[in-house]
Parts: sequence; C-alpha cells; structure tokens
Amino acid sequence: MSTFAAQPTGLIHIAAALLIGPDGRTLLVRKRGTQAFMQPGGKIEAHEQPVNALARELEEELGLVIDPAHATFLGQFSAPAANEPGFVVKAEIFLLNIDVDVTPAAEIEEVIWIDPATNGDLTLAPLTRDLILPFYRDSLTATA
Repeated sequence: MSTFAAQPTGLIHIAAALLIGPDGRTLLVRKRGTQAFMQPGGKIEAHEQPVNALARELEEELGLVIDPAHATFLGQFSAPAANEPGFVVKAEIFLLNIDVDVTPAAEIEEVIWIDPATNGDLTLAPLTRDLILPFYRDSLTATA
C-alpha cells in the first residue's frame, strides 16, 4: 500500500518595507527580468534578525541607509511568490517613512512611487496586491 503525501511548498522567508514618502505615496520595485512590482526587501539570512536583513537589502537594492530602530513592525504576511512558481513568500513587513531619493541597484531594474489607495495600473506581486496595500489602506481609513 502506498500513500501519497502532498508535495511541500517551498517557503521564501523575507523582510520587506512599506516605504512611505513625504507625499504619502509608497515605493515599489521591479526586479530585472520580471513583470511584477513589489515592496523592496529580500531574503533573511540564517544569522539575521528580520529588521537587520531589511536594512541590508534596502542599502544593496536602493542605496537607502536606514536606522533599524525607525522601522515599525507591521506583521507577518504570506502569499504565493510572484517570481518563483510553487513557492510561498513569508514576509516580515516593516513601515518606514523616508524623505530621500533612492536609486535602483543590484537586481532592481525599476522603482516607482504609487498612491497606496490604487494599484497604479501596474502588475503587482500577490503579496503587495492582496495583502500589504489593502492592509495599509485599512490602517489609513482607521486613523482618518
């Protein structure tokens, strides 16, 4: 008798930022060779705390140097990975308000600022489209 176990889904553990500019818009990035825009961030190394991984990734990808103490933890969100079929992204999301220019670097091909109340008529990663932007919109209406 044989039993069939479900194939385990790959898990990608990342730290990502909901970056908010002085005008209230949020920054999204698109990696080279992909279509979907998403929050900046990246994989958490085994020895790293999520907020330190975020600081490292923001500096590598955008030339953005942050003080981890200024990052507000919003929660953990999971969604299908935008660029790795069959994988799920588990993201530690942090809110950061910034007032500096950023420049795409490393694997980032494009950055764009959008009104978080819309999807900017862009292709968005599932995590951004289905969870992070709606979560942020809800927080804005709750405090308005």
